[in-house]
Amino acid sequence: MPTVIVIDVSLSMTRPVFIPETGETYNRQHLAVCGINVLLDYLAIHSKLEFVSLIAFSSLYEIVSPFTRDFDALKLKLQQLEEYDKTCIETALHGVNRLVLGEWGSTTPCQVVLVTDGSPGVGPMSLKYSLNTLNQRDASSPFPLPFSFPGKLSIICIASMDEPGLQLGLPLYHRLVELAGSDSAVLVPEGPLSMKSIQTMFQKLSEANFASFQGMLKCGNLGSQIILSPSPQPFCKSNDFESVKRSISDSIEVCGFIDVADVGSPMAISRHLVLPHPTGKVEGISAGVKVEVDSEDESVVDEGRIPSFCVLLHGALKVENMAALCLLAEDWFGFVYSWADSKKKSNLMLTILEPGSNVVPWLGDLNRLGSLDDFHSMNQEIEIEPSFPVRPLEKRSYSQNCVVWIRQAGLQSDIQKILRHARKLPEKTQQFYKELNRVRRAAISFGFIELLDGLAAIFERECTLLPGGAHPDCALQLTHAAGVLHKPYSRDVKQNITPLRTKFINND
Repeated sequence: MPTVIVIDVSLSMTRPVFIPETGETYNRQHLAVCGINVLLDYLAIHSKLEFVSLIAFSSLYEIVSPFTRDFDALKLKLQQLEEYDKTCIETALHGVNRLVLGEWGSTTPCQVVLVTDGSPGVGPMSLKYSLNTLNQRDASSPFPLPFSFPGKLSIICIASMDEPGLQLGLPLYHRLVELAGSDSAVLVPEGPLSMKSIQTMFQKLSEANFASFQGMLKCGNLGSQIILSPSPQPFCKSNDFESVKRSISDSIEVCGFIDVADVGSPMAISRHLVLPHPTGKVEGISAGVKVEVDSEDESVVDEGRIPSFCVLLHGALKVENMAALCLLAEDWFGFVYSWADSKKKSNLMLTILEPGSNVVPWLGDLNRLGSLDDFHSMNQEIEIEPSFPVRPLEKRSYSQNCVVWIRQAGLQSDIQKILRHARKLPEKTQQFYKELNRVRRAAISFGFIELLDGLAAIFERECTLLPGGAHPDCALQLTHAAGVLHKPYSRDVKQNITPLRTKFINND
């Protein structure tokens, strides 16, 4: 998932730190840059496809780098950071919200890594002041947490536990991560402040939050080590009486294959690129011969000569225009398919569905899917070729042209449509009465009986406002419709208002 690195460049970050082991002195900003480089190096190895952005803040914030995959460029910009004035963390978090919403929207999960020296700031711009005024804010000046997107906040403090500034700010930072939610955390170096302790802390952060998903994709006797990018997150959902928490298994098994047209576009939790593991072992069975290649020695092994099940599966799905139904965990499914972002390049993708076996309504229970031959063997009397989606016998309410009046404009639009047909009588006689009966039935169903009297009054008024060149049948039909709407039987939803027989229309 995209990551935003927010680094404090206030004057307090320039405070020196003496390292007794080496006898050298560094400032805290230099230690922070070295730690961020550890994180970027980890991403360059394990998550090359992740986007990272860099924001520097003091009393204001600056987007040093928009989202990019060029980690070397980010390292160079880190070396060029300058010092500014005092710390204001609320301003930095507002900047994160604006950056992510402008680039990814409000539905893409992002990680935010805030690096500071542990000082919460002073005065009206301090973190303590921001948290104390939470209940005094209005819609014009909201607090930036929780984020406007699904986000996880990790606060890195470049300070040792015995420093007075950190002891003062640590409770405030814990309050901040509570507001952020989503397993957010505050990290502090273990032991004395040094280059090694900072690098160790960032390494632990990288392994905990940015580790790539590595597993096995299996199909019968074939299999391949894979990496999913971005790494899938555990599924958490709170229902009325229970909380569902699930994690994807390390072994993803292909259950069968189905046409892409039959899969359609089901509701999904997330989508991921399926990449072969560069250092994994690939095993396959072909003509009774087992091939095993260990690609640890990259100087000897040519990747183009290594048999890969991912390449085989991708090519087959692309040519046949099919998708592979996969079992991700117990009673949890997904689809693997070929997806093209351009005319020349395509990728193997995994779409993760919600846990359960009835998550694709038109396919039914996924545990009961079988081959077409098995279906014919059990149903010999069926002559019609079955296809998806299977249409239900009963007509669903959402497949009908229902009337919805949520706002006043919707009701006004329906009435204006009736009047447009009325002014074009007798050519639009059938359309006029069809729309009139549709609105009348909806009004009766909703208990909006006053609308019938209102329509009658509108028709009577329209008769008096008709121009001199209007067709005579226009006034006759409007008067007839208004009169019927006043009668008691017009309140019966089973009754329809029929056109008045005149010499201007054909009633055969």
